[in-house]
Amino acid sequence: MKIARALTIAGSDSGGGAGIQADLKTFQELRVFGMSALTAVTSQNTIGVRDIYPLPAEAVRSQIAAVGDDLGADAVKTGMLFSGEIIAAVAEEIRRQGWSRVVVDPVMIAKGGSALLQEQAVQALKRELLPLAIVVTPNVPEAEKLTGLAIGGMDSRREAARRLADLGVRHVVLKGGHDESKAGRSVDLLYDGTGFFEFEGLRVTTRHTHGTGCTFAAALTAELAKGSSVPQAVEVAKAFIQAAIEQSLELGQGHGPTNHWAYGDRRRTAR
Repeated sequence: MKIARALTIAGSDSGGGAGIQADLKTFQELRVFGMSALTAVTSQNTIGVRDIYPLPAEAVRSQIAAVGDDLGADAVKTGMLFSGEIIAAVAEEIRRQGWSRVVVDPVMIAKGGSALLQEQAVQALKRELLPLAIVVTPNVPEAEKLTGLAIGGMDSRREAARRLADLGVRHVVLKGGHDESKAGRSVDLLYDGTGFFEFEGLRVTTRHTHGTGCTFAAALTAELAKGSSVPQAVEVAKAFIQAAIEQSLELGQGHGPTNHWAYGDRRRTAR
């Protein structure tokens, strides 16, 4: 029996809504064996991030090597990487392992506004990691940071996607959560280097959206690990996060987590 394997390289969220915790929950729901390499420990809840404790770059590299040298991985996701030193170590080990299905979620800012990527690490992300990625999944503020382009509407999102592809990444998924130009709808834009594809869903008015980016990218990674094409993986990831947002858990006093088992419940009910 062949089991699909996915590795997440990200920070820990003590509140359980994002980071390593969200990724592993998502992998499990999509029937993929999840593994992890921790980059940082954060003290956070739905109100905000209290403290960040990054791990040494060598500790991150050692975790990735331990997984890759024994268990292997069919797809890899990166999330919060925090520093240029960690990014360099992650990129080095991805190259050594020869992994090609790499999903980069360029985590930069927490929902509460705390910086999760040091300013000097942005260039390292663009230089070291994006050329190794099969997909990058920025939201609008992250795409603006990576491209230097002010984004407002679909035309500028397309231009931002082109600029990101020029950095060497093979596919760009520019998420639509921050773009309200299409009333009542949230549109994720996929660019494959030649054409654009739109994945549309109902925009849900809720404050419980903590970890949506991590969860979306993790679902995409899980599907790639199972052998799906990038468009197929994006379609499942969009459906997964749509269900997770719509069936809110209503936890916490701030930006609460999404419901990681909602997609599975919806599929079981459909049967």
